[in-house]
Amino acid sequence: MWSLRTSQLVIIVAGCMGMAYTQLTACAASLKYIQSLGGNGFHVGIFNALPTGMLFMQFVAAYVANRLKYRRRWWFWVSITQRLMLLPFVLGPWLLPGLGDRFWLWAFLLAWAINNGLTHFGTPLWLSWMGDYLPKEGLNTFWGMRHLWMQLTAATALLASGLFLLNPDSDFQAGYATLVAVATAVGVIDILMFYKVNEPPVTPLPQAGLWEVLSGPFRHRGFRSFIGFTCFWHISAMVGAPFISLYLFEFVGMSLFQVLLLWTFSWVGGAISSRWLGQLAEAYGNRPVLIICTTLKSINMIALLLVGSGSPWRAFVFLAPVFMVDMALNTGIAIANNGYLLKHSPAANRTMFIASGTAVAGLAGGITSILCGWFLLTSSGWSVTIAGYELDGFRTLFLISLLMRLVAAVLVKRVHEPNATRTSHVVTLLIGVDVSRVLRFPVGLYRKRQPEPAPMEDGDATAPVLDQADGLVSTVRRAV
Repeated sequence: MWSLRTSQLVIIVAGCMGMAYTQLTACAASLKYIQSLGGNGFHVGIFNALPTGMLFMQFVAAYVANRLKYRRRWWFWVSITQRLMLLPFVLGPWLLPGLGDRFWLWAFLLAWAINNGLTHFGTPLWLSWMGDYLPKEGLNTFWGMRHLWMQLTAATALLASGLFLLNPDSDFQAGYATLVAVATAVGVIDILMFYKVNEPPVTPLPQAGLWEVLSGPFRHRGFRSFIGFTCFWHISAMVGAPFISLYLFEFVGMSLFQVLLLWTFSWVGGAISSRWLGQLAEAYGNRPVLIICTTLKSINMIALLLVGSGSPWRAFVFLAPVFMVDMALNTGIAIANNGYLLKHSPAANRTMFIASGTAVAGLAGGITSILCGWFLLTSSGWSVTIAGYELDGFRTLFLISLLMRLVAAVLVKRVHEPNATRTSHVVTLLIGVDVSRVLRFPVGLYRKRQPEPAPMEDGDATAPVLDQADGLVSTVRRAV
């Protein structure tokens, strides 16, 4: 088996290949492929709902994992099958056109459902494996570095796919099939790279029945607060997020290349921020990073509500920096979520804790996406003008998502994490001014005060002063 250092490098490289697979198969070209088969907003809603709607498979995996000694064999064969699943169904319309577009549309959605079900069966197995194997010290920093390279890979993959499909008159069925073929090869290599990564044995929950295994995360105070927030957050996000690319196509009038290029800029924004967000979570806790990023996540819905139609490149210039900031916030949420799951899930029943932290929220978000896709279909052609502003189906969903995200910014404060630094203190470090003094401006801003130790969330202790704190804050300011 490889050493820990070599394995960490392999985990990063394999993660990049897995990201390339995900971006090539799920990028905006997939929506054009669905449309080329006669699909509409309802089918797009189903397509975007399945990655979260199939999250119930994580509960199945968690229950199975508690009865295994090692997870590697199950994860390996499930993941290889998942990587190969889409290829026959995207080659079908090209090789067997006689079956008709409607048949291949629903066959593709079925294959996409199985693909995501297998993905979610493997995810808690892999995360619990990593949680047992990777050292807790420096875990968020490592995760941030991994996100950096994965997001650079995502940007490269999207840019390459956009250039490949640059001609708007190209055959999207054959083009998307080519992307999936490349993604399949890269995705299989991703799985094979874990062959020599060491795996500690599973720590089973002793003498536990099905109910004890399933209910464990919900009886844990910290995880119960985390699950409650993630459920509401996924519902808030899935009201609007699945339909952004379709909105850019149909309302703004962007081409496929412009949409893929826009998402490329988005991933670059995530890559720029991922390293220091990982350092921030490592130094001050996952909770403050989660609160800060969630509070600012309404920015993309606001921008989409403001953008107009008829000027695609003008909209592109306006949205590109917004999408970069938005992906940085997504990265912070992802790092904080993963850090919380891996650091605070007990070794016994770890897989079920991880599954509960993602699957319940995903199921809620998946149902939301399908319902919103149905609303978008039934409201096609409908619009109302209020004070000179045209509100159609897309903008109605974005407005609802915006309002729900603002509520989520309040609910996220209920997430409990012992020993995390208070969010106000982290914000003070980032902007260089005590938030409470800004609120008392102008009197409080210029009043000299003695420096105070970093307060902890439990209120009974102070955060340790890190030797690297000043450098970290400086890095954050430069990155921002």
